[in-house]
Amino acid sequence: MNDSDAGAAGAARPKRADARRNKEILLEAAAASFVAAGVEAPVRDIAARAGVGTGTIYRHFPTRADLIIAVYRHQVEACAEAGPALLAGGAGPYAALGQWIDLFVDFLVTKHGLAAVLRSDHTEFDALHAYFLDRLLPVCAQLLDAAAAAGEIGTGTDAYQLMRGVGNLCIGAESDPRYDPRVLVGLLVAGLRSARP
Repeated sequence: MNDSDAGAAGAARPKRADARRNKEILLEAAAASFVAAGVEAPVRDIAARAGVGTGTIYRHFPTRADLIIAVYRHQVEACAEAGPALLAGGAGPYAALGQWIDLFVDFLVTKHGLAAVLRSDHTEFDALHAYFLDRLLPVCAQLLDAAAAAGEIGTGTDAYQLMRGVGNLCIGAESDPRYDPRVLVGLLVAGLRSARP
């Protein structure tokens, strides 16, 4: 590779990083718009929140389904990546588990409108539930195993059962301002400690 090739390769990397950052800004703006106004939020509102033109959004996400899927995957990835980071943070495995469950609750409660869309008959959404489980179940299991190995909770708690229970406690939270699922989820997580040997 000569110097001009090396320069071209170096110039391409920042563009890719900028493109990733720009796409991330779009996804975060869309997620915030979905929380505020549901998944039918106008594209112009999302564009304004992101500080771009509507054409930029359509260039990245030609259909609303593309945008919804991308936001959902982005939020799942953020939740998945948070687990190992919390474990490495040093507060202890049980504390990391509790913090991760809080993030999981935030994800479930604030994905305003996504749940209804995902239950629709759009074939584009069929694989998302499996993706959700594939990415988040291992993270939850890792946190549970670490807390059990540290003697902070009992052994044998199934990650799927815990996530399903948390999910069920979150049902209806978006439509009832008097109901805060975090209260009952906190009791559920505290109950894991009482199962210690």
